[in-house]
Amino acid sequence: MGDRLHTGIGGLDEILHGGLLKQRAYLVRGGPGTGKTTVGLHFLTQGVVAGEATLFINQGEPEDEVRANAASIGLDLAGVTFLDLAPSGTLFAEGQSYDIFHPAEVELEPTTQAIIEAVRQAQPSRVFLDVMTQLRYLSLDQTHFRRQALSLLRFLVSSGATVLFVSESQDANGDADLQFMSDGVIHMDNRSGLRTIMVSKFRGSEFAGGGHTLSIDADGMHVYPRLMPQDHGKPFVAETISSGVPEIDELMAGGIERGTVTILSGPSGVGKTTLGLQFMKEAAGRGERSVIYSFEEGAEALAHRSHLVNIPIAKMIATGALSLVQIEPLRYTADQFGHMVRDEVEQADARIVMIDSISGFGMCMREDDPQTYLHALAKYLRNMGVTTILINETTNITGDFRATDNEISYLADNIVYLRYIEIRGELRKVMGVLKKRMSDFEKTMREFEITRYGVKVGAALTNMRGILQGTPTLLE
Repeated sequence: MGDRLHTGIGGLDEILHGGLLKQRAYLVRGGPGTGKTTVGLHFLTQGVVAGEATLFINQGEPEDEVRANAASIGLDLAGVTFLDLAPSGTLFAEGQSYDIFHPAEVELEPTTQAIIEAVRQAQPSRVFLDVMTQLRYLSLDQTHFRRQALSLLRFLVSSGATVLFVSESQDANGDADLQFMSDGVIHMDNRSGLRTIMVSKFRGSEFAGGGHTLSIDADGMHVYPRLMPQDHGKPFVAETISSGVPEIDELMAGGIERGTVTILSGPSGVGKTTLGLQFMKEAAGRGERSVIYSFEEGAEALAHRSHLVNIPIAKMIATGALSLVQIEPLRYTADQFGHMVRDEVEQADARIVMIDSISGFGMCMREDDPQTYLHALAKYLRNMGVTTILINETTNITGDFRATDNEISYLADNIVYLRYIEIRGELRKVMGVLKKRMSDFEKTMREFEITRYGVKVGAALTNMRGILQGTPTLLE
């Protein structure tokens, strides 16, 4: 958009629906170490990349320290002009007029003259002022500070610049005057090692509200917008995709449909993951890409185990038909994980996504309510026409039937249950369909086994009763 300026942080631009509006002043606020200056550094370096003049008005750290800190996160400030205004006892404190930049002013302070001269020489399109809070300590009173701060911002904006300025206030109302006079407010926070960013005000534009997580590493700042399913979608054909095993397809009236969510539910070791991989193996044969997010089993162990049952994961990965991602506990926030999934779907065109497992997802994410985020993720994938497979592990091996141990059944378009039963003293595996929104399904269960040749499924079990209780009785 021509009337927008990119911040240099892709995720922040997405939250701002394209970037900052030109020739306006925006407040970046938060406590020490929250990433405020890093936002400004990205903003300025993005301007240099775009061929714009930029100005850093520094009232805190010395210039050499700022440049060194920027270099440590991969940002080159070679094209950025600096104006060093380290705090002094006379900074804007003894002006003869509240409007310190009025043309009729005759006795401008040295610092005021320095700003005017720097702006006139650089003619910047972008200005980063770090930090405005210093002016408060140097002003005679609150009224004096507000008038000086407003005058400074008006001067910079009227000179053609888009301005970011920083407040170090941690109190929600500690800088209410600066929030009021700004065109937008960006809040930064860092609690218990979880960095977040939130926009609460953005005049002239919509924006994505709520908190969004971020990280800072050797490549700079990365913002991960909260997943909003309603903002995403694309047309797709709601066709049925096969498992490649005729008996499974018969049980499920042809297979599972694109853009649906399927829960494969059952106790440990019953074959849930292998069944999900069977759909991915068939998809690879059609030239489609799938992705597995494994929260419990290691990638190497899963690849080895799959090879033993005739599912060639290594070959599928080598040809690009499959991505196998092992998720370490507490390494990612839900927003970061959502960003990973979006990259696979929107950049790599993944058509099937499997999360193994639901309970592992809940334990590994650094959020209080992973179920809510799983709901948003499932809805996003549905809107994008992606077939989603969720692995759900139940605690009961035999006994009374229960589809899921947590309240996630409502997410599913399809529920396939796998369980153990005992027949004549022998442990067997059976599978059946409990729910299928898009079509009818076979109401019986079938015995299945996992062999070195793959998944094998038998005929419908019609000569038994009490299967759901785990203790079936043969009918005469």
